[in-house]
Amino acid sequence: MINVIVARKQAEAEGIYSFELASEDGQPLPPFSAGAHIDVHLADGLVRQYSLCNSAAENHRYQIAVLREPSSRGGSQQMHDAVEEGQRLQISAPRNLFELDGQAQKSLLFAGGIGITPILCMAERLHHAGAAFELYYSARTRDRAAFVERLLASPFSDRVHLCFDDEQGLDAATVLANPPEGTHLYVCGPGGYMEYILGSGRAAGWPDERLHREYFSASPQVDATSEAFEIEIASSGEVLQVSAEQTIVDVLYDAGFEIPVSCEQGLCGTCVTRVIDGIPDHRDSFFTEAQRAANDQFTPCCSRAKSARLILDL
Repeated sequence: MINVIVARKQAEAEGIYSFELASEDGQPLPPFSAGAHIDVHLADGLVRQYSLCNSAAENHRYQIAVLREPSSRGGSQQMHDAVEEGQRLQISAPRNLFELDGQAQKSLLFAGGIGITPILCMAERLHHAGAAFELYYSARTRDRAAFVERLLASPFSDRVHLCFDDEQGLDAATVLANPPEGTHLYVCGPGGYMEYILGSGRAAGWPDERLHREYFSASPQVDATSEAFEIEIASSGEVLQVSAEQTIVDVLYDAGFEIPVSCEQGLCGTCVTRVIDGIPDHRDSFFTEAQRAANDQFTPCCSRAKSARLILDL
């Protein structure tokens, strides 16, 4: 755990604040790479993940930005209403589940709303490396888009395309037509926007291995029912019952197993557990379709079982 001080809190757009975090003891912060995020520990045991949006070359600060979500479970509300400059927070070291591919000949970066945070860091890194890229930033209106002035003042502003719904929206089918060999796509934003970009890419023939994404919220489970099932602990043979109202993580915790969790929505991958036998009911936004089809790992924070029993590598 790292102790930090909120060195600056600033309104960046309608409903969005940025926070600059500096180490409490003045020492350099752990290094990070473009696309990384940190866990921020808040009151009442809440832990939330926020992408770093400052330059990865910096070690004196971390910068994050937080959208106030109307359906917030408490994280964004706390960040907006309770966290102030000078306040002490605890955070994790940076982790990266959204890495740039160093072999890409060109990168297309797509950001929807608050999804600009990791994408902005990626753009700055690619520019610094002299790599080819284009950035497409979509938002409902200009006043809801964070860091617009920073993008327009950047040395790569000629590669930034602002796509606001009330001005000129994004035509993803046209942008993604005829995918060039060696070009990779990165997208972050709300679920509907992500599906629009990824769906347009797949329809145009982009292979899955060149589509990279990071979700900020879990996709709603339509008609997802929950039934009771069993989990078996491979190391001991112990069998535990999971009722329709329980999560697997809760059952494991009650049985004395401490599975690390963070987002509790199947977004971050913190709780990923290996499955030895049985068929998981994947309800995450973390794995690719190919990874889900393998059925050899799952996210017990939100996923369940299609088979009567899952045997877990615990």
